Amino acid sequence: MTASGYENLQIELKKLLNEDRPNIIAAIAEARSHGDLSENAEYQYAKEQQSLIEGKIADLESAISRVEIIDVKSITGDEIKFGATIEIEDSDSGELSKYQIVGEYESDIKNNKLSVSSPLARGLINKSVDDVVEINSPKGAKSYTIISVKYI
Repeated sequence: MTASGYENLQIELKKLLNEDRPNIIAAIAEARSHGDLSENAEYQYAKEQQSLIEGKIADLESAISRVEIIDVKSITGDEIKFGATIEIEDSDSGELSKYQIVGEYESDIKNNKLSVSSPLARGLINKSVDDVVEINSPKGAKSYTIISVKYI
């Protein structure tokens, strides 16, 4: 995981522990005060939300305890590895795309952060500039040319 990804996990965990958990506990107490719990939709919903929050907290604590932080700036070379920021060109449309290959917990395609376990990233790993890579996607086979590889 990158250092920024680790920091984001820490921030998310802190929010869950210090804001979301106390808020849901208060919502459960409020719903409980309304009487019969067996027919109390507010109470049932709050308990479901509590379960989701506790599950997310456990998941994040587990991930944080096992994380290995990679300093992307210390990586060098021309081959695509974890942490690389790459620019690729779609061979059919000529469209350029830029992605950083990151860990699963920090992937966010809207922000051009591509999970290392995604089909595209797996196809790009160990490739270099000017290599043509064919990726099988749900929409069929796609071909990309690697334009640049940087570690920033």
